[in-house]
Amino acid sequence: MPTAADSAPHLPAGNNGDREPVFHVRRLERIYGEGTAAVTALAGVDFDLFHSELIVLLGASGSGKSTLLNQLGGLDSPTHGTLRYRGWNLAAADEPGLTQFRRDAVGFVFQAYNLIPSLTARENVALITEICRDPMAPEEALQLVGLSERMDHFPAQLSGGEQQRVAIARAIAKRPAVLLCDEPTGALDVHTGITVLEAIERINRDLGTLAVIITHNAILADMADRVFTLSDGRIVNRRTNTRRGSVRDLAW
Repeated sequence: MPTAADSAPHLPAGNNGDREPVFHVRRLERIYGEGTAAVTALAGVDFDLFHSELIVLLGASGSGKSTLLNQLGGLDSPTHGTLRYRGWNLAAADEPGLTQFRRDAVGFVFQAYNLIPSLTARENVALITEICRDPMAPEEALQLVGLSERMDHFPAQLSGGEQQRVAIARAIAKRPAVLLCDEPTGALDVHTGITVLEAIERINRDLGTLAVIITHNAILADMADRVFTLSDGRIVNRRTNTRRGSVRDLAW
């Protein structure tokens, strides 16, 4: 049963020590449905993720990547297993606790930009900064993604890559400990996708944010510290890069 501590966790956004896991995951399972209709989306996943790492999750559609990202982001709860965020039992949290976790600790970037058309880039980012406990200024967040000259433009006046960078600025304006990206370049051409990935890479490097990127594009593996390949809800391959490659140096 969730406790008061589960519903009102202390959620540090900064670095509590490089070797203390941000996420501690053991035997994580997610099963949808029951009996003969049951579908296993995650079938016993184990790993630790650390401050300032850039992680790439590879796998075909249906491999469990998005389900795993939803678990890490507090958008869904596991059926079985251990899921801890900086020692806090995320798996046992109630909805108020998960809401606080998502608001204070996690930035989300999806393939869809989800910007409000009637608001400028600056105003779209300000929507988040108005509800966070220690946000950066919208102007600072937009500067980090290279949009200082475009912050007063509306979404319709921005390219697809620029809109995605506004979405990244909105996600990182709360100074999250974790940035979760689900196919952030899936709707973009290669050149624009490189620009977006460079923005994510810069946030990871400059702010020390743990960044987790879902993709089916194996080329992106070289930009990561570690790569997990999923199939049928399991991690079937783990790779550690001794040196991260620059996004522009990848074999596009």
